[in-house]
Amino acid sequence: QVSRRLRTPQLPIWLCSLSGRHGVLFGTDSQLLSDWKRERVFHLYFYNGQREQAKTAHLTIDTHSHPWEEDPREDPSNSGKRHPPVEMAIKTKWAGATVSWNGTDPFF
Repeated sequence: QVSRRLRTPQLPIWLCSLSGRHGVLFGTDSQLLSDWKRERVFHLYFYNGQREQAKTAHLTIDTHSHPWEEDPREDPSNSGKRHPPVEMAIKTKWAGATVSWNGTDPFF
């Protein structure tokens, strides 16, 4: 029998298989998925246990961002720009969100 805590976790957590590797994407705000107001700007963490990841990546997700707020280093004329798979996974839940890696180089 599966315990109630395993069926309904207290914190948002997703197990991810990205580019053939597994990782965990999680948040520390227990109300993130039950209160839509919490989904404006929030933090998620990603860890995959690979050697190239020295520490858990701290991501800031902004679901109400605008195209003109994107990273100025990115070329706006490049409509086919590629995003890390972690960002693409996040955007399956929050389409159009921007993801800030908070100083960590995007990996995967």
